[in-house]
Amino acid sequence: MVESSPGRVLVVEHAHAIRHCLCLHLELGGYQYETAQDTGTALQRLATDPFDLAIVDTGSMRVDRLPLDREARDRVANPDVRFLLLTDQSQMLDGVVALERGADAYLVKPFGLREFVARVRALLRTWPTNDDAAFTRARGGPILIHGIQINPARRRVRLEERDLRMTEQEFQLLYLLATHPGCVFTRDALLKQIWGSGTYVTTRCVDTLVKRVRKRLEQSTRRPRYLLTVRGVGYKFAA
Repeated sequence: MVESSPGRVLVVEHAHAIRHCLCLHLELGGYQYETAQDTGTALQRLATDPFDLAIVDTGSMRVDRLPLDREARDRVANPDVRFLLLTDQSQMLDGVVALERGADAYLVKPFGLREFVARVRALLRTWPTNDDAAFTRARGGPILIHGIQINPARRRVRLEERDLRMTEQEFQLLYLLATHPGCVFTRDALLKQIWGSGTYVTTRCVDTLVKRVRKRLEQSTRRPRYLLTVRGVGYKFAA
């Protein structure tokens, strides 16, 4: 196994042949990996080892046992661990539900190994290699808007002297909107920016992600001050 690695990965897969193939390509990509074959072992490893990414075959681990929401993430070694789900066509609904709960992406089997490696690389990348102004501006340092401090380098959000814990996708959504105050983003634009193209995700996941960010940020989710809905179009950050 490679000693210097861009990320630690847990592979949860009960089928030996598939597990071997996935791990081989992770090793070729320079990633450190560990494996688990069932729900109990996977949860134990996540609780004790700070993995950066968990690749979970939904046939090997129950989706409802995944530590996806913020409260559950606080009980694992790395609360910011990202989840990539591998699903069969018959389990696509499980993948969508998991995305709404906080998973980062999923692939539908059969998938190409080049696509698999590209998705792993994208999920473990500190910042997308995207020329969009929102992400380019992240290299310029923290921003302060409406009393909200956002530090992209440390993935830190503070409001009224409180640290707000956010998942990677929640942070990306907030940063993208906050760096473009008053600019309206369609749901499709947010979907492409945060999840990328070629992902089996619907705009419903964007709405769910906005709700999650509002719960952390707003005093009243029914009357938000910061993340505003533009009916029939999408969302914007208050100017």
